[in-house]
Amino acid sequence: MSLIPTAVLLDWAGTTVDHGSCGPAEVFRSIFAARGVEITADEAREPMGRAKRDHIATVAAGPRVAAAWRERHGSDCSDADIDAMYADFLPLQKQVLSRSSDVIPGVAAAVAELRAMAARIGSSTGYTRELMDVVEPIAAGQGYAPDCTCTADEVAAGRPAPLLNQLAAERLGVSLSPQVVVVDDTLVGIEAGLRSGCTTIGVSRTGNLLGLTLAETNALSDDELQARLAAITATLLEAGAHHVIESVADLPELLRQL
Repeated sequence: MSLIPTAVLLDWAGTTVDHGSCGPAEVFRSIFAARGVEITADEAREPMGRAKRDHIATVAAGPRVAAAWRERHGSDCSDADIDAMYADFLPLQKQVLSRSSDVIPGVAAAVAELRAMAARIGSSTGYTRELMDVVEPIAAGQGYAPDCTCTADEVAAGRPAPLLNQLAAERLGVSLSPQVVVVDDTLVGIEAGLRSGCTTIGVSRTGNLLGLTLAETNALSDDELQARLAAITATLLEAGAHHVIESVADLPELLRQL
């Protein structure tokens, strides 16, 4: 199959910025801890890619976290509790994003190559517009500025719904099809890409499923890293990804091969 993309729709945290998607995981753990409920890194990361209020609600509904909440508070976590945590999340996340939004190495050069293939570059995120107002200038200063950015608060439903991809395609003036490539590091992002009818590519090394900073990744032995990446690749393929790359830096070469 020949794949000459009309557009590439890229996720943000873990795909193009914030190696390991570490910024949001830190904040989710903080807002629960402030209410006397400790959540694990895996629990904080499991819903990654969703709109952030949905993410908080999903964590709170998990059986272990729900039980810990009832033990601590004497009642279930309510919608009002979730609203309060979300209200705390936004200013904390803005602080964290100001120091955890570096562009992943190789992304800016890869995007330049994709543009040389005549592909439009769109993007979408589980962050709100308010949060992206922090992230986008940092990314632009490091050489990455997509043609459009669609945020979770601009659509009726975030991932895994396909609405963010539909909005990005509309803004780019393209139709969703297999000639549009969706790239994401989360399982809900893969589902959203498939539901959009797009060629959907998972990211293993830089994303949420590995969940390590660049320095932490480089500190792993080669055997340990390759074993983890193999497991992540299997998970992404099982979720339906058509292909898996370690980083967006590898995307132009994959498309040339296709």
